[in-house]
Amino acid sequence: MKIIPGPASTELGEKISQLTGFDKVNVASRIFPDGESYVRLEGNVQGEHVAIVQTTCAPQDTRLMQLAFLANAAKRNGAKKVTAVVPYLAYARQDKIFLQGETISIEAIANMLHASGIDQLITVNVHAEDALSKFPFPTKTLSAIPLLAQYFVQKGCKKAFALSPDKGAMYIADQAKQVFGGESGHLEKYRDRYTGQTTQTGKHLNVKDQTVVILDDIISTGGTIVGAAKILREQGATHVYTACVHGLLIGDAEKRILDAGVEEIVSTDSVPTKNSKVTLAPLISQELKAQASG
Repeated sequence: MKIIPGPASTELGEKISQLTGFDKVNVASRIFPDGESYVRLEGNVQGEHVAIVQTTCAPQDTRLMQLAFLANAAKRNGAKKVTAVVPYLAYARQDKIFLQGETISIEAIANMLHASGIDQLITVNVHAEDALSKFPFPTKTLSAIPLLAQYFVQKGCKKAFALSPDKGAMYIADQAKQVFGGESGHLEKYRDRYTGQTTQTGKHLNVKDQTVVILDDIISTGGTIVGAAKILREQGATHVYTACVHGLLIGDAEKRILDAGVEEIVSTDSVPTKNSKVTLAPLISQELKAQASG
């Protein structure tokens, strides 16, 4: 197997190459003045199973086109199999039709990637696993929650309370609980069907004098985390942290979260930012090595 670090995940791809021991194929890339993308493989992939490491965070459409171009280039240059390693999978939340005239965006993306030559997809903590059913080739989602939890254990937060912002994401808190060795729980979230506004309550929680880590798969605008942090502070939590796999942190989300009493925001390098304090390289490397030996 050979690793192709895409333009959006150069550092992560290099780390994966180092951990697996698989050769790396460098990529030359540029954006033309009119916004079009250009990529070129700078190594031999003839007869190889290649893994293209390319996240699809903003600008999503550019990242997706680069991924498709890299897959097509690999197949044109003789690669026998192309695995797309896409840590953050854009459009995964657009997996249903709600209004007449809409499309299922992730299905369109899946078909585009298939046509470009991709044979398999590996992603991390996809928001809704149902989205992967839209792909016409094998897919797999890995979980980075244990890696995030281990970061806090190394900070001295063993026995921390793992909190999910809502009941639907309790599986995330439970995965962290296995590493922390403490308790887990969730907030109750209610949505007004007319206004769309959400409210949160944590009346059933007992977090007084505890260190709490709020965990989620994605932090986008940060509104959910802000609400959760305020509740935890009101209930007497000693320390409040938040962790997510995909830290989109749009606009002033980071400032709002910190202003709400969160002491640290931790994310992975699925979306490279200053908060990317946990690398996905060990998780992805383990999966690729298992596939290569299998």
